[in-house]
Amino acid sequence: MRVGPGEVTTYADLARAAGIPGGQRAVGRMMATNPWPGIVPCHRVVRSDGTLGGYAHGGHIKEAMLESEGVHVRRGKISGFGGVRHSWGRPRRQSTRR
Repeated sequence: MRVGPGEVTTYADLARAAGIPGGQRAVGRMMATNPWPGIVPCHRVVRSDGTLGGYAHGGHIKEAMLESEGVHVRRGKISGFGGVRHSWGRPRRQSTRR
């Protein structure tokens, strides 16, 4: 499974893709204890409502990393969330960001 730069996925989408429907809390725990953030880009996993959620190195770092990849964040929430959300088989909504 891969979520590339400029994309995000949700804890729930990642759990479903891994074959663990309803396992978003388990995914969150795994992301929180990720020993290889440079290899496993856990900063690209967000909450289902598009808010950033937690990050072991601080929310401001998660936001800066996403912004550096072209994902825009406003008040702790992904702008144009439907356009950057990677969800393995679910159609993307058109982005409304400019």
